[in-house]
Amino acid sequence: MATLLLQHATLLATFDDADRRFEDGALFARDGVIEAVGPSEALPKGADETIDASGMIVLPGLVCTHHHFFQTLTRNIPAAQNAELFDWLVVHYPIWTRLDAEAIRTSTAVAIAELMLSGCTTAADHCYLWPNGARIDDEIAVARELGFRLHASRGSMSIGRSRGGLPPDEAVEDESAIIADCERAVDRYHDEDRFAMTRVVLAPCSPFSVSPELMRESAALARRKRVMLHTHLCETADEERYCLERYQQRPVAFAESLGWSGEDVWFAHAIHMRREEIEHLGAARTGVAHCPTSNMRLGSGVSPIRSQIASGMRVGLGVDGSASNDGSHMLDEARHALLLQRAARAVIPDQGPMLGAREALRLATRGGAAVLGRDDVGALAPNMAADFIGVRLDTLETAGGGVHDPLAALLFCRIPRVDLTIIAGAVKVRDGKLVALDVPSLVARHDAIARRLASGD
Repeated sequence: MATLLLQHATLLATFDDADRRFEDGALFARDGVIEAVGPSEALPKGADETIDASGMIVLPGLVCTHHHFFQTLTRNIPAAQNAELFDWLVVHYPIWTRLDAEAIRTSTAVAIAELMLSGCTTAADHCYLWPNGARIDDEIAVARELGFRLHASRGSMSIGRSRGGLPPDEAVEDESAIIADCERAVDRYHDEDRFAMTRVVLAPCSPFSVSPELMRESAALARRKRVMLHTHLCETADEERYCLERYQQRPVAFAESLGWSGEDVWFAHAIHMRREEIEHLGAARTGVAHCPTSNMRLGSGVSPIRSQIASGMRVGLGVDGSASNDGSHMLDEARHALLLQRAARAVIPDQGPMLGAREALRLATRGGAAVLGRDDVGALAPNMAADFIGVRLDTLETAGGGVHDPLAALLFCRIPRVDLTIIAGAVKVRDGKLVALDVPSLVARHDAIARRLASGD
C-alpha cells in the first residue's frame, strides 16, 4: 500500500467544513486517499514518498466544471478575435468538422497539461461534435494515461442550419445514433464509486443546436443510468431571442419543461437569468459553471453569481473552451471571477458585496465538487482524495503578498503556474514542471494539427 507524506507546508488550507488551516501543515495519504491532516509534528514522520513543502501554501486541487478540450486547436483565430458568441461559432464550426481521433487525443493532452500546471486536478470536458471517427473513448484514454480525474461529456449537436439550428448540417449527428453512443459510453466508462477517475456526462450542446426531443431523451437516459446532465444555457441575449422565437419560452423555462433542472443538472454560463428563474433553479439545487474569462472575451455579460449562490444553486468555476478563453488556467479563472464580480458592482445592480479571495477559491474547490456531484474532492480531510496543490510563497510574483495573507496571495498576486500538483496520491507537477510528459513534442504535434485543421488540408 503506497503512502505519501507532505510536511512542513507554510500554510495548509483544508477547505473542509470547519475551514481548518495549519501552519507548518502536513498531510498523510495511503493509496491515493487522505488519512490525516494537521500540524507536521502530529503526523507520521515517514512514508514511501515524502515531500518537503517548506515555503509553500497547500490547498485542495481545483475543480473545473466546464471546458472544451478540443478548442486548444483553434485558439486565437483572427476572424473570431472580436466576435460575439454566434458569429464566433460560425467561424469555428467548419474548422471543427475536420477534427479526428488524433486531434481529440492531442488537444486533450494539451488541455490537461495546462490544467495540471494551473492547479486543476478534476475537470469536466464538453465535447459536442465527433467527426471523422473521433469518439469519447479518445479523450478518456488520454486522461487515464495522464492520471487525471475526468468527467467526460458525450456531447452532441443534432439540428443543423437547414432545420433552423446554428451549426452547419455537416457538424450534426443523427439523434438515434447519439442516444445509442451515449448509452455505450456510460456502460463502458462511467464509474460511480467514490474516488472514480472517470465519469461520463450526457451533454447536448445548446438550445440552438439540438432538438427538444434529444434534450428530453438525454434526460431520461441519464436518470435511468444515474449520470449527470450538462448543457449551455442563458449564455447570450442571442440565445434568449432564439428560444423566444422558436419555442416561445425563455431558456430556463424551455430547459425545465424538458426535465432539465435538479441536483443532477448543471448549466454552463447562466448569465441572462431573471431573479425568479434563479430562485426556481436554486430551490431545485441546479448547478452552474461560471466562466468569467470566456464571458469577458466574448462580451457575453456577467453572471449573477451572488444571487445564484444565495438561491441555493450549486456554483463552481470553469475555464470554458480554449478558443473563447485561449487558456486553461484555473487559478486565473478564480482570479477573474473575483475581479469581474467586483467590476460589475459599479454598473449592474444586485451584485452584492465584493467577492473575496477565500470565496473565489472555495468556488474553485468545494463549489466545483458540488457542481459535479462529488463528495470526495475539493477539500483536504480524512477519507477524501489525495488531490492537492502547492504554490511557493518565495517567488517574485508573491513577494510581499505571501507575507501578509498567503491564501489571498494566490488570487491578488498573479501566479504563472503551481509548483506541485498531486492527483490520487501521484505527483503530476513537481517544481513547476510536468512529470513524465514531453511538452515540446506534444506542442509540436498539436500545432501541426492546428495548422492542418485551419488550412483544410
